[in-house]
Amino acid sequence: MTAAPCSGQPPCRSADLVQRWHADPEAGHRHGAPKPREANHVWLIFVIVLLWSGFSPVFAAVMSTLYLPLTLAALGIIARGAAFAFRKASTELWQRRLFGACFAISSLVTPFFLGAVAGAVASGRVPAGLAEGNVITSWLNPTSALGGVLAVLTCAHLAAVYLCADADREGDAELARAFARRAVASGLASGVVALAGIAVLHADAPQLFHGLTHRALPLVVLSAVSGVVGLGLLTRRRYVVARGAAALAVAAILWAWGAAQYPAMLVGSLTVDQAASQAAVLSACLIALACGAVLLIPSLWLLHGTFQRAQTAGVSNTHGHTSP
Repeated sequence: MTAAPCSGQPPCRSADLVQRWHADPEAGHRHGAPKPREANHVWLIFVIVLLWSGFSPVFAAVMSTLYLPLTLAALGIIARGAAFAFRKASTELWQRRLFGACFAISSLVTPFFLGAVAGAVASGRVPAGLAEGNVITSWLNPTSALGGVLAVLTCAHLAAVYLCADADREGDAELARAFARRAVASGLASGVVALAGIAVLHADAPQLFHGLTHRALPLVVLSAVSGVVGLGLLTRRRYVVARGAAALAVAAILWAWGAAQYPAMLVGSLTVDQAASQAAVLSACLIALACGAVLLIPSLWLLHGTFQRAQTAGVSNTHGHTSP
């Protein structure tokens, strides 16, 4: 969210919130902005532990060849959480702006490097074995750059879409429209980059390109249709339904990547069967995953519902209060 004012008076509500946010760490939360909740550690632990336990040769190859972008992504996650915490504890305006800038930059850096890692794997630049791939060119290449840019744009799009519904639920129609404009802009930008990426994949990752245009084509079409439907729902201010469409668009393209390179896990090196651990290990992983899901999913649902009810009640009390 930028602090650029809208044309006309009074100033844009989003610009006003940013100014209040710099002046007072809690101002945004008291005026309709939902409190951010970090959950990076949940999915990171999930992916890393399952990859290490179930497909250890892939884990070893990815971690040893791509340790530079993975380290930069981890530093971005750490900097993001630290900047948010330190900014709230800061008393000087320049300190809050400094930590706010650090928060914003790390929010761009982290998805970019994770997307670059995905591009390296998808383009076949991570061979099996310990550090068998080039530690520089494996992630500094056209497909990795495409993956990084798409990751940044899709994260920005999902964030804006989800914040639309939050702002609308809390009665701030102007802020919801501001987020909707950003969601539409980031969604269109994602579509343009994805179309340009066709030529990139054709030249730089031909096996992935072939899979996306053949076996995984239905999923690619599903992603495109869901994205267009989501943009239409945003313009009609159907923010809650737009969340589902946006999430489906992103999930479908991730499924398309998996389908496009199946059965390969490391293109040109390892298939699923070759990389998989013994049956006993995979069974233990599935059992542990099921037990964890029984605990985790209801807990996350309860946490989400508690925050939603607390925010809605706070807004209702604020709107219903009348001065004597």
